[in-house]
Amino acid sequence: MEDRAKKVQILVVEDEDNIAIALDYLLTREGYAQTRLATGAGAVNLIRDTKPDLVLLDVMLPEVSGYEICQTVRADPDCAAVRILMMTARGSAMERRKGLAMGADGFISKPFELKELREEVRKILAGETAQTSDSTDA
Repeated sequence: MEDRAKKVQILVVEDEDNIAIALDYLLTREGYAQTRLATGAGAVNLIRDTKPDLVLLDVMLPEVSGYEICQTVRADPDCAAVRILMMTARGSAMERRKGLAMGADGFISKPFELKELREEVRKILAGETAQTSDSTDA
């Protein structure tokens, strides 16, 4: 029972089906195990219960925003190891700073290239956060 045999667990919290389908394709191809929620409701409880390795978190969700979810997860010491990559169509520098200030490990703007997302996921899973790997203040 080697730890490497355990698949990386990724929770996708995304309400847009077309984006969720693209994420499913990419993550499956990369060999990750995944679960999807289409709304923010219940996301915090699911994260607390399953402690995924990474959460791909949309900012604008029905019921509970990605920012609220990120902030709540970061306030829970039991979820300290859960990494969060926030995704938004409103990819301004201010939105990025807000997401990182709330505790996100990375931030990506939609629409994104699958290659760009793949690289960002790999960096975050390797322990590189936006704070440590990105010093630009765009």
